[in-house]
Amino acid sequence: MIFVTGGSGLVGSFLIAALLQRGLPVRALYREQPPSISRAEQVEWVEGDIRDGLGLRAALEGVTHVFHCAGLVSYAPQDEELLLQINVEGAANLVDACLERPGIRLGFVSSVAALGGAAPEQAETVGPVVLDENSKWDLGAHHNAYATSKYLGELEVWRGISEGLRAVIVNPSVILGPADWDRSSTRLFRYAYNEHLFYTPGNINLVDVRDVVDALLSLTLDTKYSGERYVLNGGSLPLREFLTQAATCFGKRPPTVAVPDWAAETIWRLEHVRSILTGARPLITKDTARAGRRATEYRTRKVEQALNMRLRPLSETIVWCCAGLRQATSVGHLQTSF
Repeated sequence: MIFVTGGSGLVGSFLIAALLQRGLPVRALYREQPPSISRAEQVEWVEGDIRDGLGLRAALEGVTHVFHCAGLVSYAPQDEELLLQINVEGAANLVDACLERPGIRLGFVSSVAALGGAAPEQAETVGPVVLDENSKWDLGAHHNAYATSKYLGELEVWRGISEGLRAVIVNPSVILGPADWDRSSTRLFRYAYNEHLFYTPGNINLVDVRDVVDALLSLTLDTKYSGERYVLNGGSLPLREFLTQAATCFGKRPPTVAVPDWAAETIWRLEHVRSILTGARPLITKDTARAGRRATEYRTRKVEQALNMRLRPLSETIVWCCAGLRQATSVGHLQTSF
């Protein structure tokens, strides 16, 4: 029996489909209602919450492998406490539940955000920051709340490993896949579809959800690796180039107006004040305004060698995502949802 958290999310939904394709029995956690995914009737759905330790213990009855895909991605200041509850306390609860059932194997989805940023010796260098699985988290540096929560969540897995848990960790960059236009990275495609004129200078690191699922499945089910982490990144693109490729796939006009750094700095400050006064979520935060200003290279040599795999080129991923989004979503929804 395979247990999956975050089954309604991008990685979780593709993972469940791949597990069913292998003919494996799947039990998955949901909060409000089971997601509408392909072959959902073949899944044993369990209502619960990753923050409920007792519920997780019960859900692991008879389970041999666990895939932890649940998590919160947010850069809004009002979500800092929720990030700790879901990404850290949730991970701790799952690790504790796994430790109570010796023999369980855990595949844990983290993020490249948990790798930290430039090492002190790289801080003053010119050129891209280079990060891999051996990168060290700088406790003295500034990290946003999301990155901190992913790092602390990973620490819970390492704690479990030190206590005998067999586990592997994957660290994907921004994951691309045809999914809900209103959630996560798919909003980037919606932005391109709606022909917005503005873009911010800087780069974005991206990876295909199919590569994330393939690596996670292989590492967890097909190998005996444990106590290892693996960076998953298909490459880096300037944000304008990504939006241009996506817009071209949709037959739309790409963005043409760069937002200078000083304007982005002004906007996020205004948005911060607005969010305080109204309670609304800011459309842009300090972290999102400054993201990608310095190029970052995430090296994937370790997973490529471990699994003899080559990650898909981003151009192929973008075309696949656009085709899936056009097919799955009505034109009226696309035009009015942003």
